[in-house]
Amino acid sequence: MRKLCEERENTPHVVQGNIAFASGCVRAGIDAVEGYPGTPSTEVIDKGLAKVQDKIRVGWAVNEAVAAGMGVGASLAGKDAVVTMKIPGVFQAGDVFTSASTYSVGRGGLVFYVASDFAPNSTQHLVDPRYLYKSCFLPVFEPRNHQEMHEAAKIAVEISRTFKTAAVVHASGLLCHSEGLIRLIPQEKREEAPVDDFRAMNSLPNNARKSYDRIMDERMPQLADFVENSPLNKEYAGTGKKGVITYGSGSLYMEEYRAVVDSGIDVLSLAFTNPLPMEKIKAFVSRIHARGGNVYVLEDGYRFVEEHCRMAGLNVIGKPLYNKNTEWNFAGITEFLGGTVENIQPDLMPMPRPPMICAGCPYRLTGLLLSRMRRQGKIEAIFGDIGCNTLLYFMGASDTCLAMGASESMRAGFVNVKPDSQGKVVSILGDGTECHSGLDATRNSLFRHIGGLKIILDNEWIGMTGGQPSPTSPVNLGGQASPFKLEQALEAEGAEVIGASAYDYKELQAKLKEALEKAEQGDRLVVLVVKGTCIRKVPASEKKARPELDPAKCVSCGSCLICPGIAFDSKKKPDWNNLCTSCAGGRAACMEMCPRGAISQADREICVRRRGQNEELFTAPDEIFCSEVQREKLPERLSLAIRGVGGQGNLFFGKVLAQLAFLAGYDKENIVKGETHGMAQMGGPVISTFACGHAYSPELAPCSADCLIVMEKSEVLRPGFLSMLKKGGTILLAETKVLPQGQTMDKYPGDSAIAEVLKGFQVRSVDVLAKALSLGDKQGKCANIVMLGVLSKTAPFCEIPESLWLKALQGLSPKAELWERNYKAFMLGRE
Repeated sequence: MRKLCEERENTPHVVQGNIAFASGCVRAGIDAVEGYPGTPSTEVIDKGLAKVQDKIRVGWAVNEAVAAGMGVGASLAGKDAVVTMKIPGVFQAGDVFTSASTYSVGRGGLVFYVASDFAPNSTQHLVDPRYLYKSCFLPVFEPRNHQEMHEAAKIAVEISRTFKTAAVVHASGLLCHSEGLIRLIPQEKREEAPVDDFRAMNSLPNNARKSYDRIMDERMPQLADFVENSPLNKEYAGTGKKGVITYGSGSLYMEEYRAVVDSGIDVLSLAFTNPLPMEKIKAFVSRIHARGGNVYVLEDGYRFVEEHCRMAGLNVIGKPLYNKNTEWNFAGITEFLGGTVENIQPDLMPMPRPPMICAGCPYRLTGLLLSRMRRQGKIEAIFGDIGCNTLLYFMGASDTCLAMGASESMRAGFVNVKPDSQGKVVSILGDGTECHSGLDATRNSLFRHIGGLKIILDNEWIGMTGGQPSPTSPVNLGGQASPFKLEQALEAEGAEVIGASAYDYKELQAKLKEALEKAEQGDRLVVLVVKGTCIRKVPASEKKARPELDPAKCVSCGSCLICPGIAFDSKKKPDWNNLCTSCAGGRAACMEMCPRGAISQADREICVRRRGQNEELFTAPDEIFCSEVQREKLPERLSLAIRGVGGQGNLFFGKVLAQLAFLAGYDKENIVKGETHGMAQMGGPVISTFACGHAYSPELAPCSADCLIVMEKSEVLRPGFLSMLKKGGTILLAETKVLPQGQTMDKYPGDSAIAEVLKGFQVRSVDVLAKALSLGDKQGKCANIVMLGVLSKTAPFCEIPESLWLKALQGLSPKAELWERNYKAFMLGRE
């Protein structure tokens, strides 16, 4: 990140879209960035700007409305500010967002960076906010590639200052979470903007009327002229017989489509979706119609541009009314434009994989207790919330989920009209969500004298998005100690607070029973705070040893089988697999469940590192000397797709490939890498893609992948996956089988059935997990590196010299011990 901010302009890098934007903020001279974690926007601050706090003022606010208010405040000081969020955050910040949009006097620039997720992979609704942007009369820039993600802050802040308005950068989730080639923009220092009339920025009715009139008279006519004449709108000429109007990530798709499917198609690629350059659109449509062709509108979300074309009297083809498609893929685009796609869909279904809370998560025992009480009829309903606690739904420990912080208000509304249920319904949420907006509902229940039980699962961090700090964390983003004390705050509000340890089953059971009894008795809200640090944030020095079994005491009752990190072996005895985290800093949950005391756990590992049988096979060199590469002798294009489940290291796999492509000279053309985030990181299915050379989109067209890599065996059966492989391509199939919690091996697709599906394909089956374990890697984390070694010997990737593979791997293995382990794993794969 520091290199991205400091290196000379035009230096090439392959980076994630969010990081491209983050570095662009620094290089464009933005003064401050505020935000709240929300996939797919989180990395802008978390993995980007947090690393260069000496260069820019940056911090996490408690929610999006507060972040937006801080951004407005910075602009009123004459400074330039960016506020980051995902789409639901726009609506959480709605009052600030809409009110600030009416401010129409000179001040510092204000940019709302909104990351979309129309799949959705991690978002709770599919509302298209473009209609809100339009009604707020805000200019909206939609980046179309990673370079424009890098330039977006500069473009938007200059528009904001010039036209005296807030501006929106609406970024596609596809771009946010994929990696692509950028060249660094110049570094700028921005002068403080003069503030025209501080008192005019007061949301009084009279001021609002004046601002609205000024927007109609000045802002919108000027913006309309600007977008009509902007060189950022681009046209790609074809034969003139078929045209496509698109924007954002749709432009990436169409570049790939023109390269792989149909070079004769005409494309109008829009940089701005508000206001729309309607004269340019009309001219494009007229030209295609004059040659007897049709014009199609390709867009994610709903039908924003299509509807505006129709209102302008243009005959275009878009998604039909009430169409269910919110995010395109290549198969859908091909069919939309009149082509056909051969869809290879096996009759055999892959293993169902609902996302689950992590192995060892401090939420698990609470979820287990609530699920049992619900089945026993002691609890009628559980009102859930946004965050890791949402995943308790898949344990039967949560029913509803509406919006951030809404669990308690839903419970209160339920009890208010059905008071007999007060002692049998509960609300549940995490500590980060309580600080975000849940405290409002807590205060409301106390204010309204609606009794009952609220459960706060306090893991100290915002776990769902990767462990960002909130007021309940030990420190904030700047490393300053947090003075906020959740339990004291709740008591000061008037709640009766009961504390319990997340990993002490008996205490948890007793405290939950006590809390429910108290909740039933009066009109005072009872809050049970369950404490246990997120497993990702427990310091290595505090982590517990892996549990151990005393076979003589074990009766194979299965009580301990509550987590994906443990399962029965062939002798019906519990066995801890590579997913086990030892419950990090807490007592092992499986040990708590054992009625016979057959499971024990040491405070620390007896030996820090266990050597494997293949430990001495290879010795990693200190330095890699790269062979000279002649780019013209390498393939014009390389591409592959990787399927697995969350936690298998698919993302690191892609990082190595991106660095490899850079070393091989593909940066002279393009390098792109796509990945699925969100619920996939919680054990659900995940797909990553990679392409370099004559490539444009991180989404692969059907029949375009040289190789398919399968890190979890049944994932090869996912719909649409086999259709990506080109004729003559290779499938690298790991023998790894990951059972979701609660499933048994008899439900897993059989090896012979999978082999039958893959008959006719070129398949190389490899047990990469066994090789990783043989290196003493007890969690099998380097299985992905073993597979990289296999790939390096597979055509056409084998044409890249071994030294470049090793150089790329070494560059992403910063510690000597990690480099040694990764080198051995890679060479095992090649062997």
